[in-house]
Amino acid sequence: MDRRQDELMTVPQILAEFGGVSRRTFYRWRELGQAPEAIKLPNGELRVWRSDFDAWLHGLAEAA
Repeated sequence: MDRRQDELMTVPQILAEFGGVSRRTFYRWRELGQAPEAIKLPNGELRVWRSDFDAWLHGLAEAA
């Protein structure tokens, strides 16, 4: 996907995609290296490209 048309997702948006995964679970996945790659902004907030998130989910589906 062209990055110019891609979207940066916030952590609350990512959690909403899962419909009930807690913030703590998401950060635990990050600690374990099992979360999608994220960008840390200067203010400390995380953002994930939608295309990276979708690819990560696709990879989970293939592994299942």
